[in-house]
Amino acid sequence: MSIKIFKNVYYRLPITIRLLITILLLMFVFGFIISIVEPDQFPTIFDGIWWAFVTAATVGYGDYVPLTIPGKVVAILLILTGGGLIAFYITSFASISIKHERDLESGKITFKSSDHLIFIGWNERTRQLLDITIDNDPNVRIVLIDRSLDHLAFQHYPVHFIHGDPTEDQILRQANIERAKRVVITADINQNERQSDNNTILATVAIRGNNKDVPIIAEILSKIQIENALRAGASTIIKSNDFMSALLYHELSSTDKAMPFDTVLQLLKKQQFNHINLPESLVDGSFLQASIFLLKENYLLLGLIRNEEWHINPKADFMLEKDDILLTMKAW
Repeated sequence: MSIKIFKNVYYRLPITIRLLITILLLMFVFGFIISIVEPDQFPTIFDGIWWAFVTAATVGYGDYVPLTIPGKVVAILLILTGGGLIAFYITSFASISIKHERDLESGKITFKSSDHLIFIGWNERTRQLLDITIDNDPNVRIVLIDRSLDHLAFQHYPVHFIHGDPTEDQILRQANIERAKRVVITADINQNERQSDNNTILATVAIRGNNKDVPIIAEILSKIQIENALRAGASTIIKSNDFMSALLYHELSSTDKAMPFDTVLQLLKKQQFNHINLPESLVDGSFLQASIFLLKENYLLLGLIRNEEWHINPKADFMLEKDDILLTMKAW
């Protein structure tokens, strides 16, 4: 019964583990036999096992050598069996390592770590987002899900690539969605706006179904789909078309010395926007007083939100009220 259980467990193990166990057992058997056949040359079983490994690996230190004919026969059998097994083990290990690297590049390997970021969709925005994220946090772990790529080399982009449809539960589990820190869904620029937004909403529904708490940042191209994305479970909506339209307007209306696009780009790369509830000590104070107070904490006050109305850079004597939300900026 015990032999049957051992066989069932043994044949379920990976081939490299099985080979290693076989080699260890074989070396022990030959070491035990040689210590019995030539006890003068091999006074202990460990000496025999050491000789078996050295001989099978073709190292041949020569510190232990069989002198009798029976001992030499044992050595011949060891060379014929053990040497081949060790060579096969090494080649199998190398083959498995190469296959693992290929599977990793082709997006077939499951991500097993936690507190990682998941990027959905591979495009120029994702590439730039990847660069900015790694520049600010070199230790961040990123998983990329995309169905258009056939492979992605880790040497070129330090992400764990998973090939597949982000609306499928199996693909999301492969990305370890249950233990993810945040998810970013970028719009598919190869499709029309409506289809791209539909795919984003479907991916949001699938993600929320697998992890009800993870923050989801979704890029939506059409205004009419924003409410649907929020209903699907998106935490933050990025309206890229609105942002680009406003930025283009600033470029059109800017003076020769102004560079709105470059300025905004540098701010977004190096600064972190924050929403802060108005401290009680600043209630009924002025915008200038709040600015001075926050500067001491290394925050730059940009404006405030009151009753869902945005006040950007109000006058210095603008009075603050309870429940105001301060808009600030801080370096990463």
